[in-house]
Amino acid sequence: MWKNCGPALLACVAAMPAWSQPAWQPEKQVEIIVPTSPGGGNDTVARLMQKMLQDRRLVPVPVLVVNKAGGNQTVSVAYHAQHRGDPHYLLFATSTLFTNEIQGLMKHSYRDLRPLALGFVDYSAFMVPANSPFRNFREMLDRLKVDPESVAISVVARGGTSHAVAAMAAKAAGVDPKRLKLVVYKTSAEATTAMMGGHIQAAVSSAAGSTPPVASGQLRMLALAAPQRRPGALADVPTLGEVGLNAPILESWRSFFGTPDVTAAQVAFWEEALARAKEGDEWKAWMEKNRVTAPDLRGGALRKYLDGQFEHTKSVLVELGLAK
Repeated sequence: MWKNCGPALLACVAAMPAWSQPAWQPEKQVEIIVPTSPGGGNDTVARLMQKMLQDRRLVPVPVLVVNKAGGNQTVSVAYHAQHRGDPHYLLFATSTLFTNEIQGLMKHSYRDLRPLALGFVDYSAFMVPANSPFRNFREMLDRLKVDPESVAISVVARGGTSHAVAAMAAKAAGVDPKRLKLVVYKTSAEATTAMMGGHIQAAVSSAAGSTPPVASGQLRMLALAAPQRRPGALADVPTLGEVGLNAPILESWRSFFGTPDVTAAQVAFWEEALARAKEGDEWKAWMEKNRVTAPDLRGGALRKYLDGQFEHTKSVLVELGLAK
């Protein structure tokens, strides 16, 4: 069969990976559905994945990022659910998926979705403007102990991960979490703008999303709700444990999901394609720059991870009185 083929062609054929002819591949435009507006941290990562899938020729069709902001992720989940059984719709979801379900804010469960690939794992951080009178986290806690309503603190969603982190830290410091003055902003970028304008005095948000304004000197990060410090621009930021607070740790994950009722072959395609996309240099560079971890979790391993995180998140919210 290959007798008349040139050596270059034979070499190419020999080098072709088995995955080059999958059992199924997309047949029309693919949508990556994002729960926030364009320009935020989630949008940035989704568009980076879009670029990796296309630049590395992992999909044979165009990939489009579709922003469905609103309802603390309920709008994006509802839109994704409308395309049940269609493997051309991927949901890029955050850990707010858990808090919404636990508090009964949406009818869809994460268990209805097909987990395809863990994007990355991040943690929440406490930020203040560069000119804030609070030199460290203890000083802010001391103010909250005297008057919990004296510091306006931004969170991404009421009852969400950032709200729970703020409440846990307050409770561990002896402050009534219910008395905190919380202001909701949809993205860390909006919260940064509000802080710079003096509308709020602090924010709890994604450490990765807040690293650029911290590195540029716009913000100061007072504490990190993580098991250990991060290197690089955040090397001097202490963890909550280091400032003496015994508070549970909630991981702020990002993950890609397929719709219910997709086939095993379709799931296998996306698991492999997304894993290969994460091998791209630009993806790795973003993860390294923002000091987040991106384990190769997919399928059953990812489901097990999510199940464990769900139960932990539920126990924390129940303890804080944010859920039953």
